[in-house]
Amino acid sequence: MKIVEVKHPLVKHKLGLMREHDISTKRFRELASEVGSLLTYEATADLQTEKVTIEGWNGPVEIEQIKGKKITVVPILRAGLGMMEGVLEHVPSARISVVGIYRDEETLEPVPYFQKLVSNIDERMALVVDPMLATGGSMIATIDLLKKAGCSSIKVLVLVAAPGRDCRAGESASGC
Repeated sequence: MKIVEVKHPLVKHKLGLMREHDISTKRFRELASEVGSLLTYEATADLQTEKVTIEGWNGPVEIEQIKGKKITVVPILRAGLGMMEGVLEHVPSARISVVGIYRDEETLEPVPYFQKLVSNIDERMALVVDPMLATGGSMIATIDLLKKAGCSSIKVLVLVAAPGRDCRAGESASGC
């Protein structure tokens, strides 16, 4: 999977605001949603379009719409839920899949405890959302779970990644 760091000034600005030591939970959630929205805009920039004819206010008109693949948003519980609203601003018809994973404190391995994937995940592009990519274990487990379910198009949206961890997750999703 290709790793892309979004260097847009608005993303940098909002991520900076999120680092304030006494930020309220409400403000943090708002900013996470806003950055999720901006990341979605970037992550979907390569979607193909097709021309279709619709009935406009002045008769038939040819427009472009997203072609082919439908989208499922996959928040990793619970933190990923904070980015979901921002993602849905751009793809409001996306279906929601949910994955719950925690890290075993003794083995430090990811342990899946919940998954609810859309029925036709093999026909969809998955946008996995999680604000923090720390060890990469939960993200890799989620990517592997999606691939096992037949999803072949996976994109990951994170706010912050620990150095080197994005490469581990990218290697797991290679071929997506």
